Amino acid sequence: MNKKMILSVGMPRAGTGWFHNIAQTLVIAAGGVNAGEIRKNYHLNRFLTEVNCNIGTISAYRLLPVIFPLLFEPQYVIKLHAGRKPLADMLISAGLIKPTFIYRDPRDAALSIYEYGQAAISNPTASTVFAGIRTVEEAIDFITPYIDFARGWIQSADTLSIRYETLLTDFDQVVLNLVEFLDISLDGEDPLVYVEHLKPGNNSTSKKFTHFMKGKVGRHKDYFSNEQLALCNKRFGDFLEEQGYHGK
Repeated sequence: MNKKMILSVGMPRAGTGWFHNIAQTLVIAAGGVNAGEIRKNYHLNRFLTEVNCNIGTISAYRLLPVIFPLLFEPQYVIKLHAGRKPLADMLISAGLIKPTFIYRDPRDAALSIYEYGQAAISNPTASTVFAGIRTVEEAIDFITPYIDFARGWIQSADTLSIRYETLLTDFDQVVLNLVEFLDISLDGEDPLVYVEHLKPGNNSTSKKFTHFMKGKVGRHKDYFSNEQLALCNKRFGDFLEEQGYHGK
């Protein structure tokens, strides 16, 4: 097993935090280190933000300081909501970075973003990037740029791309695929034991670890007006068709 930095990339409100926690749990079980320790020990607070050490973008300015500790430390997992960059692609090709990408029906992602914006209205002290989202249309605007980001990661042969919906319905197999992709060794132990608390439907699963708000598939059909659905088809139609979401 060669050391690498794992990039846990995802579309907003598509289970990125959940999948990040799954990957980080497995990596630590295999001898890796919590990225929070990397941030603390190497004074990377301005590069790795939020609870899950979100790098924000993989520009050279941010990426190089964050990958530097790999010279001295075991591997670790970094979270990201952004598109590919040439330097990162070079490091991925060299085997220094292993990217995973999780995505979701963007209509459900937009609904979740809108609901977070509504929740922020009643709780203005809550810290959320969606606090300024007031309408479904604004939520659709927010998620639109991430369609091209998603295509970039999905089309990368070096990226393990996972649908949020598949993680919900086939959790065990996704975890086994992730372990194989990351090439991590758990000394013959069942990897599912380590992530049992992150499995959907488990009574011990909490929003703290999964980042669920509702977490259900296809809810947009019960909430969006015909006009809003038409706007989604205009913005996302090709992507919905490509990924098998069209008509669902």
